[in-house]
Amino acid sequence: MDFTNLLVEIRDRILYITINRESKLNALNKVTLVELHHAITHSFHNEAVGGLIITGAGQKAFVAGADISEFADLNADEGRALAREGQSKVFDVIQNSEKPIIAAINGFALGGGLELAMACHIRVAATTAKMGLPEVSLGIIPGYGGTQRLSQLIGRGRALEMILTAEMVSAAEAYRTGLVNHVTEPDLIISKSEELLKKIMSRSPFAVACAIRAVNANYIEGENGFETEISEFSNCFGSIDFNEGVAAFLEKRKAEFTGK
Repeated sequence: MDFTNLLVEIRDRILYITINRESKLNALNKVTLVELHHAITHSFHNEAVGGLIITGAGQKAFVAGADISEFADLNADEGRALAREGQSKVFDVIQNSEKPIIAAINGFALGGGLELAMACHIRVAATTAKMGLPEVSLGIIPGYGGTQRLSQLIGRGRALEMILTAEMVSAAEAYRTGLVNHVTEPDLIISKSEELLKKIMSRSPFAVACAIRAVNANYIEGENGFETEISEFSNCFGSIDFNEGVAAFLEKRKAEFTGK
């Protein structure tokens, strides 16, 4: 697929996705969301991809929200459809990806941009980044999972304060509250993301996928996360990666994992 609003490149088993609408501060419009869905889901079936890094073009913004002009005239039913489609086709797809996805937050991550970053497994922020969910200042609320994921990451009280005040937080504050995993200088954000991703990719892809599913189970209504963990733990024993990992440990050599 040819992309209009994304720059997509594979290097050293990492799929780099850059949201390329710099003049619009990389705001998410319908075309961009469709392209994100295709780029990410295609990577699941591409053995050349071991993990993904998502970032924004330029120095100002990761993603400075959704494209307001596209939903300014929506009614309640259309708003419901917009949120449901975005969550199911992009944000939930990212969260449930069995390949690790890191958000490299290079600037403003606001509204849908912060929701995009929160759906990723790990977040690395530049020292200059600013994050927030300003939707209530427009008379709406976050619609791409923001109320849920922010609460999960930083707790109910802090999440309510951020959402209800609509104020931005600095990268340092985001790190203090657990919203982001790491903060680094702007020119080091991609290299730091690569460092983390390569470390994850050096482990068993089979076990990494099992671990992601087990952690996510804690947030699925009606699912017993402990039972999911037991099930995923047991699945590992039937994998080629487990046999290789144990053999490599006993033989004091580096494991050569296949993800099977």
